[in-house]
Amino acid sequence: MTNEPLTGLYVMDPARFDDVYGTAERTAIESHLTIKQPLCAAADLSADTLAGVDVLVTGWGAPRLTAELLDSAPRLALVLYAAGSVRPLVTEESWARGVQVTSAGSLIADKVADFALSQILYALKHGWRYVLTARRARTAAVRRGELGTAGATVGLVSLGATGRATARLLTRHGVRVLAHDPYVSDADARALGVELTTLDGVFAQSDVVSLHAPLLDDTRAMVDARLLRSMRPDATLVNTARGGLVDESALVTVLGERSDLFAVLDVTDPEPPHPGSPLFELDNVVVTPHLAGSLGPERRLLGRAMAEDLARYVAGRPLRHEVAAASMEHAA
Repeated sequence: MTNEPLTGLYVMDPARFDDVYGTAERTAIESHLTIKQPLCAAADLSADTLAGVDVLVTGWGAPRLTAELLDSAPRLALVLYAAGSVRPLVTEESWARGVQVTSAGSLIADKVADFALSQILYALKHGWRYVLTARRARTAAVRRGELGTAGATVGLVSLGATGRATARLLTRHGVRVLAHDPYVSDADARALGVELTTLDGVFAQSDVVSLHAPLLDDTRAMVDARLLRSMRPDATLVNTARGGLVDESALVTVLGERSDLFAVLDVTDPEPPHPGSPLFELDNVVVTPHLAGSLGPERRLLGRAMAEDLARYVAGRPLRHEVAAASMEHAA
């Protein structure tokens, strides 16, 4: 880290900028950076804009760190990314040139886990089923001897940041937690209070299956008709990860076949679903509009985390939210 003054640039989706970087967050950032010009969108970047920039302060709508962009920004050393997955941002070229990247993904993961927990616990008491049944019948629903948490089994698909955060939250609720993640050791799983099993095992043994996997070539449509048909009676699928993890046509078919199954979908593919989608017609599915993650004032926490990492960078201290290239192979 040099003692020379640093030059920065705000570049992201202008519609989301104030949500993330409020007055306090900008003041903290600008105590360490000279901001070269007003906020710009990624599409408006030019070689002249990037020349002399040391730090990009960004979030949703960040520019991809292509070789062309990096050639125009030879001094670029740090990218503060107040959003989640850095896959749309980083490239092999950015890693090769040693550009450091921080991400607010762990903060978002905690919020997603909060939402996932709420839906898991609600599912174990069949909350959505009773709401929808009462609405259709226009009278109070009759309770059916739902399981609750005592003796329940919850299955997590993937133990990345969100899956781990969800597992930690579940530990205080007395449920058995199964998980499938081929990249996690038995020792790590035990430390989380989780039992590792196969993907088939998660679906066949769980009362609620909660998806937390990244959307990669080998995970796309991984939740197929076979897995869905293997689910326990009255089981629920919760998806707060990526809509593309689920074969949606298979889900519609199986939910039509088995009225005992239920799905809570906070993400879909496409997102939002097309008007008239069968997801809106089935009695055993609810679709929420991507509520998991950081919303409203919660997004200021992301900008604050980036300001704090900038202060650490200037002081020559390790970055709290740095993303390493080695972590990307199986990350979201």
